[in-house]
Amino acid sequence: MPYPVEVHHRIRRDELADYLGVARALERCVGVVSIQHEYGIWGGQDGDYVLDFVRALRVPAVATLHTVLREPSTRQRAVLSELVDRTDATVVMSRAASAHTVSLGLGFQGRTCPVVMSRAAGTLLRNVYGVDGRRLHIIPHGVPDLPLVAPPQVKADFGVEGRDVILSFGLLGPGKGYELVLDALPAVVAAHPSALFVLVGATHPDLLGTQGEAYRERLAAQAKRLGVADHVRFVDRFVGRVELTHWLEAADVFVTPYPQLDQIVSGTLSYALGAGCAIVSTPYAYATEVLANGRGILVPPGSVSEWASALNEVLRDDALRASLGRRAYAYSRRMVWSAVGAEYRDLFAQVASGTPHREPAGRALEAVNA
Repeated sequence: MPYPVEVHHRIRRDELADYLGVARALERCVGVVSIQHEYGIWGGQDGDYVLDFVRALRVPAVATLHTVLREPSTRQRAVLSELVDRTDATVVMSRAASAHTVSLGLGFQGRTCPVVMSRAAGTLLRNVYGVDGRRLHIIPHGVPDLPLVAPPQVKADFGVEGRDVILSFGLLGPGKGYELVLDALPAVVAAHPSALFVLVGATHPDLLGTQGEAYRERLAAQAKRLGVADHVRFVDRFVGRVELTHWLEAADVFVTPYPQLDQIVSGTLSYALGAGCAIVSTPYAYATEVLANGRGILVPPGSVSEWASALNEVLRDDALRASLGRRAYAYSRRMVWSAVGAEYRDLFAQVASGTPHREPAGRALEAVNA
């Protein structure tokens, strides 16, 4: 695939020489290096080639952490700890920290739901990884700056006019809880015969390489077995930003039924906030934080009946759906790319000058599979 003219250097994931060569070359062309860290995208054992890259740099660097594991292996802990130690600042994308489960009345219609809450101190990064909380900077996940659009205005573009669209998107693979939504769908269809669950996105390439489309086929078989195959649509390809945002605008309800409650960042949920979607989600750490104060509905991950009740209520109640969407949209204004870019620009300028602002201690994060 050809790269745009802005791309001057390329690192092949498993070629260590590329890391060293690009690190040395950057000294001549940039003032600050931004490193996006996710274990799986860097070569070596647990992505440790990123350390060879950082060690070879002769310019300041800022690391943005997409995953912080609760129980890292010895090597994973060492990689992240050294990365943070060797960079000049570290960015995390939410305030979720040291999650613990408490019982609060944050469930649907007043029913109690176990919710992952954030403590004030960044215990995990500090205690497990040895990170100084003052080195952390919180910059939210970026989203497109979209207008707030009523779904009926967009639905005809996808041939779903007159349907109650329940949407989720992202690389398809196990562990996202879609089976739970499918199990709830018969009760939703009984109350809303026009309901349509749309899953937008290609199968994860790692999964595709080992299992092909077996997982998608299992979901399709589940829908058929439940008698709701006509109420499920797979858009089984990668969609560009414009098409994706139109799907978000067409959604009556957006869902993230993720079962892993320690997840600290979700790009899909961030995009749904930015589009002003009415959102129903499991109470994982990031969702608990960004959907607080009436910006969404949290439902336990294991309850089919709770999920069916929540989806039915949001689809039935136009005022509730509009209120959820407006509050989500208002919250997301701080997350639009121009605002996030300005925060990064300010941080990069401070790092380049040798005086990066330090966030107060206790704003670190913990997470699994961000």
